Amino acid sequence: MKEALKLDNQLCFRLYSASRLLTQAYHPMLSRYGLTYPQYLTLMVLWEKDSQPVNDIASRLLLETNTVTPLLKRMENAGLVQRRRGESADGRQVLVSLTQKGRELESQMECIPMEIGGRLVCNALTPTSVPALFEMLDGIIETLRKDTD
Repeated sequence: MKEALKLDNQLCFRLYSASRLLTQAYHPMLSRYGLTYPQYLTLMVLWEKDSQPVNDIASRLLLETNTVTPLLKRMENAGLVQRRRGESADGRQVLVSLTQKGRELESQMECIPMEIGGRLVCNALTPTSVPALFEMLDGIIETLRKDTD
């Protein structure tokens, strides 16, 4: 077998595995609030800036709007967000805003990043290596985004 085709030599497999396992690590913490990982990410986008168009939320999450729309519907049914038609010229823009319940989750969940970060720093990273890892991953993301635009 060619070295280039070995699974252990694939960056994509390492990134995929790390992403999948990290998402699994969030699961027990998020399930206490009845949330999925994509819903948690969506809440973080809205905690940063409330009342955003669906397109902006999808863009921030690096997802398509047709992926985000059903997610937002489930979040609306759970009472976390509300969707309403915007006042744009064509009237098709949908704005998403946090409900009181969605806003309250921010303070309840603020310990989650520290819990996850603590597990990683204790086991795989050092506090000084995290910024360098972020920079490398941001470079990969930016390069791949350019290739798909």
